[in-house]
Amino acid sequence: MACARCHEEASIGTTGWCTECERQYDSWIRGYAGDIVLPVLAGTAIITTVGMLLPFLGVGWLIATTGVFAGFGTLVGLFRLRRRQRRHQFLTTSLPRAYLTSKT
Repeated sequence: MACARCHEEASIGTTGWCTECERQYDSWIRGYAGDIVLPVLAGTAIITTVGMLLPFLGVGWLIATTGVFAGFGTLVGLFRLRRRQRRHQFLTTSLPRAYLTSKT
């Protein structure tokens, strides 16, 4: 099969890209390692508010349990959304000349 990004015949992974494109993406995405901060803060805020503060104010423990799952869902959802946006950004931006592979 052909790679969805560079259109070369190669072994394709689960993302539809060849191993060379995946390697380039892995080195490119390391520049955006701070993307995990916002999902963690949002998940922590939800867990703190719903899971800890509401039971302290007299709301039942079932709501506190729901807060933990809601915080985890927020963390996973925001992380997946940002990862999808970065992958799209990688596809639309041009790579520096050092990343281009020679076709000899």
